[in-house]
Amino acid sequence: MAKSKEITSRSEDYSQWYIDIVKKASLADNSAVRGCMVIKPNGFALWENMKAQLDRMFKETGHVNAYFPLFIPKSFLSREAEHVEGFAKECAVVTHHRLMNAPDGSGVVVDPSAKLEEELIVRPTSETIIWHTYKDWINSYRDLPLLINQWANVVRWEMRTRLFLRTAEFLWQEGHTAHATKAEAIAEARQMQEVYATFAEEYMAMPVMRGSKTASERFAGAEDTLTIEALMQDGKALQAGTSHFLGQNFARAFDVKFLNENNKEELVWATSWGVSTRLIGGLIMTHSDDSGLVIPPKLAPTQVVIVPIPKPNPEIGEVADKIMAMLKAKGISVKYDLDMKKRPGFKFAQYELEGIPVRIGIGKRDLEKGVVEVARRDTKEKSSIPLDGVANYIEQLLQDIQDNLFKTALDFRSKHTTSVDNFDDFKAVLERDIPGFISAHWDGTPETELKIKELTKATIRCIPNDNEQEAGKCVFTGKPSKERVLFAKAY
Repeated sequence: MAKSKEITSRSEDYSQWYIDIVKKASLADNSAVRGCMVIKPNGFALWENMKAQLDRMFKETGHVNAYFPLFIPKSFLSREAEHVEGFAKECAVVTHHRLMNAPDGSGVVVDPSAKLEEELIVRPTSETIIWHTYKDWINSYRDLPLLINQWANVVRWEMRTRLFLRTAEFLWQEGHTAHATKAEAIAEARQMQEVYATFAEEYMAMPVMRGSKTASERFAGAEDTLTIEALMQDGKALQAGTSHFLGQNFARAFDVKFLNENNKEELVWATSWGVSTRLIGGLIMTHSDDSGLVIPPKLAPTQVVIVPIPKPNPEIGEVADKIMAMLKAKGISVKYDLDMKKRPGFKFAQYELEGIPVRIGIGKRDLEKGVVEVARRDTKEKSSIPLDGVANYIEQLLQDIQDNLFKTALDFRSKHTTSVDNFDDFKAVLERDIPGFISAHWDGTPETELKIKELTKATIRCIPNDNEQEAGKCVFTGKPSKERVLFAKAY
């Protein structure tokens, strides 16, 4: 049976289609712990490529990596009121430090005498413990700016989970920076938003809207949250990365001060920013189809696979070795399928399902003609390419696939972004099979924002960075509005 037959179609059941892609492409699986996932080799290889590229981009902008503890004393979260309120319901709490054998021999139980003096929180995010540390690291303006990132796992006790998109434990990076001035901190937050947007568009081939969150949607403890928002194929938005200007809130909570150039004491200014394995879910839902996963070439763990037809033999192997050497010399990742047990048709379906961007087929007739068959994953088009030109052809083809995936996603977003001026039209857009982004006026009040969410489940995804001032009336209340904002249903 062809692998694609095992995948529910998007039009039939989008949620099941997504789960089928994750499972059948061997990206991840559910674990024994409810709400947590096992990231399988295929999924982890994709995350490693994302991580490696992001890490390069962070370091190019002057950031360095460090690591901070998984456990956070409960009292730390109490120091910043908005922060603790934002995360209180999601925290996993460690109360004891030891187990013991059950008296009745039934297994192990918590040792009641091993209760911790102060409970520890499994990190939902690291602002508190990092700013407690920064108090010892920062004394003078000479210590600033402090530009630190960490790659880590976090736990947020989610009740309704979906692999990659929302899990109780996930992998991510979190940047935490300290600055001497407000202007520097704001510039840092904006810079990192743009780093994320560049990564999403140039590497994930996923177009994003850059903007700011409303006050009610900001990160807990932030003065401003910048976001990148992507549109998935079902017309829902995905928050793909956030960058926060924290003001002096955490510096004040943890008494982090520095002596300025005039030898006067000041509070430090702060930012934090992060993206997670949720990006893998975004990549799946931006590009994949009913045949399986589609991976942009710049992030594909394997960019090209060579399949011998019908089976490996020395003659085909010699040609495959030459092709691989030429591709590797161009920095292209390639593998030669030596499996003798599976037929070519099965292999073709498997590699299509796993999203490998380019497949090369080599058979006896191809060798006689001095050509190979090259198939691209995005459009499924096939071409016969002369052996002596195959490396240059594939190098250009990978770039063409990357560009095509971005253009296709951008065209989709443009088609499914609608401007409306009244609430009836607003609701009508949301009733479409693919609702997409809605550009509409809002009166700026959290009450209106909440009421629209309650009535429609649509939220304000962002106030776009490039917004033009445009006088209008709120789509819900009719009150004056100075600009449009982007609404959507979201993951």
